[in-house]
Amino acid sequence: MNQNVANFTAPAVSVPTISSSAMLVELNISLWTGRKFDKVVSQEIDTAKHTTTRAGNYHKNLIADEPIFQAIGKFAGNSRSFHYHATMPWSDSGMRLLTTKMYFDYHKAISQMEMDFDQLVTVALNDYPNMILRAQHKLGTMFNVHDYPDVDDLRNKYRFSVKFSPVPDVGDWRVDIGNDAQQVLMESYASAYTANLELAYQDVWTRTHEALTNMSSKLSGNSKQIFRDSLVSNVKDMVDLLDKFNVTDDPKMKQAKAKIESALVGITPDALREDDDLRLDTKNKVDDLLKEFSW
Repeated sequence: MNQNVANFTAPAVSVPTISSSAMLVELNISLWTGRKFDKVVSQEIDTAKHTTTRAGNYHKNLIADEPIFQAIGKFAGNSRSFHYHATMPWSDSGMRLLTTKMYFDYHKAISQMEMDFDQLVTVALNDYPNMILRAQHKLGTMFNVHDYPDVDDLRNKYRFSVKFSPVPDVGDWRVDIGNDAQQVLMESYASAYTANLELAYQDVWTRTHEALTNMSSKLSGNSKQIFRDSLVSNVKDMVDLLDKFNVTDDPKMKQAKAKIESALVGITPDALREDDDLRLDTKNKVDDLLKEFSW
């Protein structure tokens, strides 16, 4: 167990409550794959290769190579990346922890993403009949018009939804099963609650450690270094998240934020590229931070 969250291991139902400082959020994005298994072609390949059993499956790329569908797929991936960055893990069901400090920025960004996603899908659907005609030319004898859903069915294959829900309090069990059984349920949930909170915090520590480790690695050497501005901005972003993700007012997280912030005062990517002494001094400070905290 990480030393920074060890204080969350408490007996019975005595665990920190975060119901007023965080909520649960689930992002679901569904896409059409644009691929179709072709049984006839798969059998033809088996015959041509003289296999004695089904050696593989051939899937046709119906229209997935169309730029607009590639753009939708890339946009969905970027949206998921934002969602994971702005939240912390909570449960295996897909729910993630969103702090109240992050809520307004998250809600504004994800709402805009939902609108942009819908606009991209609309553009794709408007050109869908033409895409089918182009696919007929590309696929030749493998083309089968029945492989393609109609426009309404295709629209239903695209979903972008966000669901918010409260974090249940440990003691909020309103079932009539007797005091002893209810106590067992509360203790079981308290254990899961604590484990989820530890997992959430460990994710923050891990992300911060990765950003600092990457900075230390890039600052090695005496010559002018080639690196992106994100080398600095990624660490500064984690400093901000150490504050916004600190739902239990953890002192170690506060201390880490303050020390990283202090180490980066006045530090810019250009200054690090041009000044060998500053680069070495910054690397030493970062290395000290990596040694100080139990990441």
